[in-house]
Amino acid sequence: MEEVGGAPAVRTAAVARVVSPAVPIGQVDTRRVTARSTGVPELDRVLGGGLVPGAVVLLAGEPGVGKSTLLLDVAAKAASAEHRTLYVTGEESAGQVRLRADRIGAVHDELYLAAETDLASVLGQLDAVKPSLLVLDSVQTVASAEIDGAPGGMAQVREVAGALIRAAKERGMATLLVGHVTKDGAIAGPRLLEHLVDVVLHFEGDRHARLRLVRGVKNRYGATDEVGCFELHDQGITSLADPSGLFLTRREEPVPGTCLTVTLEGRRPLVAEVQSLTVSTQIPSPRRTTSGLETSRVSMMLAVLEQRGQITSLGKNDIYTATVGGVRLSEPAADLAVALALASAASDTPLPNNLVAIGEVGLAGEVRRVTGVQRRLAEAARLGFTHALVPADSGEAPAGMRVLEVADIGEALRVLPRGPRRSRGTDDGGGERAGSGASERVTGARR
Repeated sequence: MEEVGGAPAVRTAAVARVVSPAVPIGQVDTRRVTARSTGVPELDRVLGGGLVPGAVVLLAGEPGVGKSTLLLDVAAKAASAEHRTLYVTGEESAGQVRLRADRIGAVHDELYLAAETDLASVLGQLDAVKPSLLVLDSVQTVASAEIDGAPGGMAQVREVAGALIRAAKERGMATLLVGHVTKDGAIAGPRLLEHLVDVVLHFEGDRHARLRLVRGVKNRYGATDEVGCFELHDQGITSLADPSGLFLTRREEPVPGTCLTVTLEGRRPLVAEVQSLTVSTQIPSPRRTTSGLETSRVSMMLAVLEQRGQITSLGKNDIYTATVGGVRLSEPAADLAVALALASAASDTPLPNNLVAIGEVGLAGEVRRVTGVQRRLAEAARLGFTHALVPADSGEAPAGMRVLEVADIGEALRVLPRGPRRSRGTDDGGGERAGSGASERVTGARR
């Protein structure tokens, strides 16, 4: 502290100017943050009801998975509802986007299209069009002339995203940004990008299959455990309110090596099919091939079956394990279905068509409880399945379904019919044929 004329100088702090005074939370106006439907039911499901004015949504996914097709459909739905929409493309020409719009029926008077890669030009388009919805494909292709570095670099992505987020908040304009992903599935660019936006969605799917999933990773306006299901086809992309049919193979006769389970994608139960095939081989190191399943968990089930289930033939065979329809099963609740599919393939004995298996299998062979068993069983019952194999103490069974409780993999294997493969036309009793050595918990099933 300095003295002036013998008196100490008093340092005063700058007085901050209050732009928006604090008010009681009950008096805050929420009309500006009410979600507006996108016109795409499955996307609304993940977003928590729709797009909130001023919200910025980042949709990330691999190239070719269908991000542009989905967002062009969203833009067209908004335009058809008289919400002026600006679609900015930095990866394609305007003519290319128009051709796709013709194919999926996305041509509307309120849908404006611009091909821009300069940030200042994009902001200028906002001033000219004054949209209520902006779609930018993609944030990595736009650059600012005031920032050094190539488009897609960390500095450029930070500047572009920051400018667009400020514009969205000031104008009350909902904004959808397309983001690229790296080889390991992470969103390209600085991690700050995910922190700045309000919603982060991951668009997933096998490019060789029809199914697409939109998974919420971050959502300031809703839950993050929701998943939207879509089907990609030549005419565009459509919502799937009941997608389980894509994951099942409809057949009249049971086939060895197949088992059905119910997985949870977010809060949504989906019935999926696990298939396995075992083939004898002469090579010293038999093949182990998986698709749609985690290789490590399949290897664990093979070890458990050999050591705890006394199925010794597995180690000498080539083994192929896959899911149907491109679905990915990563949760432990699918362990029991994987183990039964492998055992069924090894013994050439089919499981009943009307049976689903749910449960985690430990290395000691125990079958553990999983979350959401009642929700899974209800979905299976809705689709017509009459028998289920579940861990002990899993709760009450849905009406019309018989539940078989098992404590370990040995009890679970007893649902496999004994003897050679059944001939066509043989009754499949859905677990009623459990061997006489089966535990009382299995044979005395709850109703």
